Amino acid sequence: MTTRTRKSSGRIAFVGSGPGDAGLLTVRAQELIERAELLVIDPDVPSGVLALADAEAEVRPAVGEPADVAKDLVNESRAGRVVVRLVSGDPLTHSGLVAEAQAVARTAAVFDVVPGVPTATAVPAYAGIALGGTHTEVDVRGDVDWAGLAKTPGPLVLLASSSHLAEAASALVEHGLAPQTPVAVTADGTGAGQRTLDSTLATLAQDAGEIGGNLVVTVGQAVAARTKLSWWESRALYGWRVLVPRTKDQAGEMSERLRLHGAVPSEVPTISVEPPRSPAQMERSVKGLVDGRYQWLIFTSTNAVRAVWEKFEEFGLDARAFSGVKIACVGEATAEKVRSFGIIPELVPSGEQSSEGLLDEFPPYDDILDPVDRVLLPRADIATETLAAGLRDRGWEIDDVTAYRTVRAAPPPAETREMIKTGGFDAVCFTSSSTVRNLVGIAGKPHTRTLVACIGPKTAETAREFGLRVDVQPEIAQVSSLVDALAEHAARLRAEGALPPPRKTKRARR
Repeated sequence: MTTRTRKSSGRIAFVGSGPGDAGLLTVRAQELIERAELLVIDPDVPSGVLALADAEAEVRPAVGEPADVAKDLVNESRAGRVVVRLVSGDPLTHSGLVAEAQAVARTAAVFDVVPGVPTATAVPAYAGIALGGTHTEVDVRGDVDWAGLAKTPGPLVLLASSSHLAEAASALVEHGLAPQTPVAVTADGTGAGQRTLDSTLATLAQDAGEIGGNLVVTVGQAVAARTKLSWWESRALYGWRVLVPRTKDQAGEMSERLRLHGAVPSEVPTISVEPPRSPAQMERSVKGLVDGRYQWLIFTSTNAVRAVWEKFEEFGLDARAFSGVKIACVGEATAEKVRSFGIIPELVPSGEQSSEGLLDEFPPYDDILDPVDRVLLPRADIATETLAAGLRDRGWEIDDVTAYRTVRAAPPPAETREMIKTGGFDAVCFTSSSTVRNLVGIAGKPHTRTLVACIGPKTAETAREFGLRVDVQPEIAQVSSLVDALAEHAARLRAEGALPPPRKTKRARR
């Protein structure tokens, strides 16, 4: 007798994505979005949230009445798919979603509800408004009991569009609120382009006439104190567009750091890292490491660390192969990459994070103390001779090996090239000489109004050779220090009156 295995039924999850900032997703929501085979979405779900979905997941809009959407969800789950019904905000605060959930509940389908951070509390918090223990939320795009609303204690949080502002203001004044009651109108709440306008009920319709899209309007005395807590829009790089000319797999750390300072990073790969044309050199070097041929191994970049480690894995080796070899790293970022493999470098420059800084502290060869006189230097194919020449001057024999090649990337889209040339970017962060050369080669020189930040002296020197003004160079040559230095520079210029207030990005029309 043959037992047939029945395909397991799927599952439906109604998931709230929160008000806009993807960082406000709950852990459960992120897990479900990443596992989903099908995402049925509303048009206002933030793109940053959708980016978390698996590349092979199907994404499609919710179409039709709630009963139609619910029927589609149930059919897909019966086919064995993991289905996420994804909405902005909190799912059971949307009347349409409530109807969908009720329709699904009338079937045998298994479903979950994952709340999202509510827009009506998150957006005022991002605008610096302390709602306190008592507040009232209402969507004024539907029917409203204005008389009752005007009598409620504490701040009012109104979900509205620009066309409802005049009616809301006049109705609240008509039912007893003072015309000078403070009002804050926030567009693109918790997003990179959040903009909060301060007004009063008397002037609201006039002041907020040009603000479009879905708005969060906070009414009450709590608004008057918001400047003391305004943390989101007051960050040093808030709303700035910053060019990140890095390979896609390396841009993440810099982009995240820029977002912490309020910037909108735009990643434009300028180089592609590829293996050397012939693997023979690297294979001989790895064999030499195992056989004790080298006294020192010097890493000049995280790419070099990655290339050597990949070769180790190819040969079935691990960190034990470094036994007896001293390791030096040009900068702290490279040293951190080495430490991630469980290896502690003997030498990282305490001063300048560069080849010159390493040479200043690198010991000369001593034929009595050093049993081996050879140094392995795995680098890019376009590396300069400064380090190798300096080591030879100190008495060392050098195996200068091409560990990887840097190849110029394809030009970015025409819109990006135009922004680079016309000053559409507020700043650009260069992390190597090759990123300078290749960006200029594939997209042209950044406009003079664009601030130029360079990670170290060599990168800055190359930028100047191309006629660029270098505005920022951190004391420590690492990504986090570079971004922090840019933020400090912008804040200092603004304090001196040399820059306008942080730029607000335009809200994308949906």
